[in-house]
Amino acid sequence: MLKKTLISGFVAAACAAGAAQAQAPAAPASPHTLTGNVGIFSQYIFRGLAQTNRDPALQGGFDYGHSSGLYLGTWGSNISWLRDSNAYTQSGSLEWDFYGGFKGNFGKSDFTYDGGLLYYYYPGTPAAGAIKADTLEVYGALGWKWITGKFSYSLNNKTFGVTDSRGTYYAELNADVPIGETGLTANLHVGRQKYTGNNGANDRLYSYNDWKIGVTYALPKDFSIGVFYSDTGSANNAGYGSVAEGGTFPRNIAKSTGTVFIKKTF
Repeated sequence: MLKKTLISGFVAAACAAGAAQAQAPAAPASPHTLTGNVGIFSQYIFRGLAQTNRDPALQGGFDYGHSSGLYLGTWGSNISWLRDSNAYTQSGSLEWDFYGGFKGNFGKSDFTYDGGLLYYYYPGTPAAGAIKADTLEVYGALGWKWITGKFSYSLNNKTFGVTDSRGTYYAELNADVPIGETGLTANLHVGRQKYTGNNGANDRLYSYNDWKIGVTYALPKDFSIGVFYSDTGSANNAGYGSVAEGGTFPRNIAKSTGTVFIKKTF
C-alpha cells in the first residue's frame, strides 16, 4: 500500500508540474533583431547610374534593430565605375556602406518617419588629380503605407569624388504597391540628384533626374525575384557619357537599361 501511495503521489506531482509549466507565461520577445540579405543582380544601378558597366553584381548586408526604433547596418556591392573612369588606379572595385538611424510610426497610424547617417566607403587609391569618393550623407524620410519620400544631403566636400560638393542633395519619391493577393509588388521611383559647388560647374556637369519602374515577386523561404527598367533625364555626357561622347566611361552610365535580380532575406 505504501509503495502504491508513493507512486501515485509522484505521478500526481509530475502532472501538476507539467500543468504548471504549460500554463507558465511565455518569455517576453527580445527587443533586439538581427537580419541579413543577399542578392544577385544582372547589374548594379544606383540613383539611375550603372555602377558595374552592365556586369553582374553580388550584394548583401546585415541590419541590427531595436524595438525603440534604433537601427545600425552595413551593406556592400562590387562596382567598377571608379576604375572604368580612371578615377582610381588601385582597388576601386567595392562599395561598402555603413549607416545608422532611428525610425518608427507616428502613434498607431500608417505614417512613418526615418532619419540617420549613411557613409559610402570606396577603398582604393585615387589617380593623380582625383580624390577619394567616400561620401557622408544625412537623410530623412516620411512615409504613408507604401509611399515614401526621402531627402539625402551630403556633408562632405567630395561627394562621390566630386570636389567642392558639400550641400549636394538627392530627393526621391518611392512607391512599393502590392498587387492584390498575387504576391507581386509594383516598384516605382523618381529622383533628383542636384550637385552644388565650383561656381555652378558641378551642377552643369553632374545634376540629373532619374526614374524606375519594376515589379517584385515574393517566393517561399524569403526569396524574391524582380525586374526593373531605369532611365535618367538631363544627364550631361561630359559627366556620365562614354569616351566617344566626351565622357570618361567605356559606356554611358546614365543610359536607360533593364535589370533582373534574385534576393534572399534571413
